[in-house]
Amino acid sequence: MQIVYAASECAPWARTGGLGEVLRALPRQIAALGHKVSVFIPYYRQVREYSQQQSPEKNYAVRDITIPFLGYSRFASILDGGTHSGVQMYFVDCPELFDRESLYGTPSSEYQDNWERYALFSRAVLEATKVLGAPDLFHVHDWHTALLPVYLRTLYSVDPILRNRATVLTVHNAGYQGRWPAATLERLLFPWDIFTSERAEFYGQFNYLKAGLVYTDRLTTVSPRYAQEIQTPEYGQQLDGVFRQRAADLSGILNGLDYNDWNPAHDGNIAAHYSPENLEGKAECRRDLLHAFGAGRQDDSTAVIGVVTRLTTQKGIDLIGQVAEPLSRDNTVLLALGTGEDYYENLLRSLAAKYPGKVYTRIGYDITLAHKVEAGSDMFLMPSRYEPCGLGQLCALKYGAVPIVRATGGLESTIEEWNPETRTGTGFKFQGLGCDEFLAAIQRALTVLRDDKESWQTLIHNGMTADHSWTQPAAEYLEVYEQVVTSRN
Repeated sequence: MQIVYAASECAPWARTGGLGEVLRALPRQIAALGHKVSVFIPYYRQVREYSQQQSPEKNYAVRDITIPFLGYSRFASILDGGTHSGVQMYFVDCPELFDRESLYGTPSSEYQDNWERYALFSRAVLEATKVLGAPDLFHVHDWHTALLPVYLRTLYSVDPILRNRATVLTVHNAGYQGRWPAATLERLLFPWDIFTSERAEFYGQFNYLKAGLVYTDRLTTVSPRYAQEIQTPEYGQQLDGVFRQRAADLSGILNGLDYNDWNPAHDGNIAAHYSPENLEGKAECRRDLLHAFGAGRQDDSTAVIGVVTRLTTQKGIDLIGQVAEPLSRDNTVLLALGTGEDYYENLLRSLAAKYPGKVYTRIGYDITLAHKVEAGSDMFLMPSRYEPCGLGQLCALKYGAVPIVRATGGLESTIEEWNPETRTGTGFKFQGLGCDEFLAAIQRALTVLRDDKESWQTLIHNGMTADHSWTQPAAEYLEVYEQVVTSRN
């Protein structure tokens, strides 16, 4: 089978969160199973800088693709990014749209022409495959590429090369939808008959994600629990009706973790290596982490609590702010790494100033430091209001940092509550959105850490040996691909 993945991110070239990690790992796994796989992402400035470190020359796969808009055209080229672990990388080059400081926008707002940037990207992928070879299936991700299935079933519906190609759309986070004024539809040359409440119209706006949900052949999301949640008003982000209508075509497939990149047994980013059978190196990683945050030497009895997250409302940062005060009176140190909304960045800075020696923060994203937090922490906090899958808790399990999470989405699916009677479980969970429940979960973890060392070691071992690799998820995706391609043919 020939499969094209189109997405706004793919690590290590461009990454802001879990999406980039998925686009690195899943195509590799599918390619290893014998399929022909290619990945398309925009040629951002970050991609250019990373690529030039490997090779300073641009290698063009396709030149001068014309992308029409209402009243004007833009031009894009496709750069050959080479083959990596069996996956062919392609970059869509349009400097006036993608050669910018950030991927999606400034700290205060998204780029106002994102409607144009990702529409061009989606259509450029289609045009490129007409030259490079049309796949059996396009697998697109989130709102940034959700228009690709819409293009296929409208403007390309009679194209002799592409008209019967299958599509799968994965929703990584239904909270981001790509909502634009109704006139955007005309600017992109779509027919107005798709601007209805049953198709692409959303409270008077043109909604990219909704349109993709309607026009794609199959839908997936990144955990079974989240697939259920998005069909409810609480989590569906006003698209719950669309998800319910397409429930028969919706699959929840849990994300995996690429153990080639996240494994304390051979991770080059951490101070010492260790394994479930030999944890000696974790103590050195703890010392290295404290030094990296400027926390100095801490007593061995001090609990090191780590956080690596995007600083948004979704991630429950306000709850971390509320538990900082009681934790400051306990024998703990909190180390937080993240970037995002100004309000939450300032909140973390204020916590560090208010509780010196107890709370340390780093604003920004540093992949090396993220690995150090996972390796050096005793516990790892993820109090998300909602979490489609989550990557941090999977990393924490592998690195022996016991997760403390809210029981939602992928966090509920991947973390099993510790049971002292059966000595099973991998972490600690809480249900509500209140500070008291979150703090109680942390205190349950602290009690085991301090009063029952043997159980704590069992808890760590359970997490580190749990299999959250991509083997099973890739098999589930392949089953979906085969069903869709067979149906299309």
